[in-house]
Amino acid sequence: MIFFERLREDIANVMDKDPAARSRLEVVLCYPGFHAITIHRVANPLYRTGFVVIARWLSHLARWLTGIEIHPGATIGRRVFIDHGMGVVVGETAIIGDDCTIYQGVTLGGTSLERGAKRHPTLENNVVVGAGAKVLGPFTLGAGARVGSNSVVIKAVPPGATAVGIPARTILQQDEQLREEQAARMGFSAYAINQNADDPLVTALHRLIDHVSEQDRTIEQLQQALEHLGARVDEPVAPLDAGRLNRMVD
Repeated sequence: MIFFERLREDIANVMDKDPAARSRLEVVLCYPGFHAITIHRVANPLYRTGFVVIARWLSHLARWLTGIEIHPGATIGRRVFIDHGMGVVVGETAIIGDDCTIYQGVTLGGTSLERGAKRHPTLENNVVVGAGAKVLGPFTLGAGARVGSNSVVIKAVPPGATAVGIPARTILQQDEQLREEQAARMGFSAYAINQNADDPLVTALHRLIDHVSEQDRTIEQLQQALEHLGARVDEPVAPLDAGRLNRMVD
């Protein structure tokens, strides 16, 4: 049966993604994320075929057992991993694609009270949502997107991008890579400070790195323009003495 195939796949997924998992039996007995998803895989078809009260009761049971609240109307793909899971809330019209990872305290919530409308977010494949993050609204997080811990996302995130802060701002993959390279040249890694991008000091450091990177690009453009005009830009320039400088000013 498909249900048992998914069950084996979910167990293997936990073993693959969590280095703390020592055995399949441990996953079956001790992982609340696995329990919540398994119960949802029973509740969801019941909900869709009209057995709403039974489906909601199963969802409530899962919440009581695991601390994870998944509405039975939500759509969950394959190999979804909910790590730790306490405080996770997934709304009715949320869609979670394959191979997504969700950490504790995450809310996939809605901002509308309109019945029958799409109110909750869609996560495409391979999305990672960090601990405590809130994703609120009927927009899409593109494939491979990441949401930083404790961020509040209220608009779409492009594929492969990272969203951090309150409200979240989007860092495109190419911008993040550029920042990493610039930070390495300056002698430290920007990756660690990305985890706390809403911190004032971190924000200032990000702006400094971006400013230096922009200056480097401007200098490179000026050098190319000078070379095009026939000037040599690799020869040292003698400093001006005070007398020569005064004559130039006069």
